[in-house]
Amino acid sequence: MVIRVLFVCHGNICRSPMCEFVFKDMVEKAGIKDKFVIASAATSREEIWGDVGNPIYPPAKAELKRRGIGATAYTDFNGKRAVQVTKRDYETYDYILCADSANIRNTTRITGGDPEGKIRLVLDYSDRPGQSIADPWYTGDFVTTYEDIIEGLTGFMRYLREEGVLDV
Repeated sequence: MVIRVLFVCHGNICRSPMCEFVFKDMVEKAGIKDKFVIASAATSREEIWGDVGNPIYPPAKAELKRRGIGATAYTDFNGKRAVQVTKRDYETYDYILCADSANIRNTTRITGGDPEGKIRLVLDYSDRPGQSIADPWYTGDFVTTYEDIIEGLTGFMRYLREEGVLDV
């Protein structure tokens, strides 16, 4: 069984791509990347011009590189471009994990609802459910954002194992 995970934030240039590539790094290091499909998307089109999205914001790339992420073919984020979440994504993904509550509202609106309870916050899997990943667009603090992401994704991985979704 393949577990499909979509990370969502407002523009798909900071928090959600950081989540995407941090999680790819985690599953690759755990030797289970073949068990996942991992992607990220935006709720807005602000970072998408025509059909071409902007790349990951340079300070977000720098933080990922500083943490050793992006060095493998699987975690190489250089080709990542912003895309917008779609209604079809709801059927495609098992988990749609958002950076903040506005992302949940907008993702739910775009996908037409959340009857299966797939749309959650990344930090819902941590000891801080209901909280947002710090938004570095406003703070410039990519370290805190990275730490929030690690906290949420470590909890998400634990959840997958405890629930028997991930059998490793």
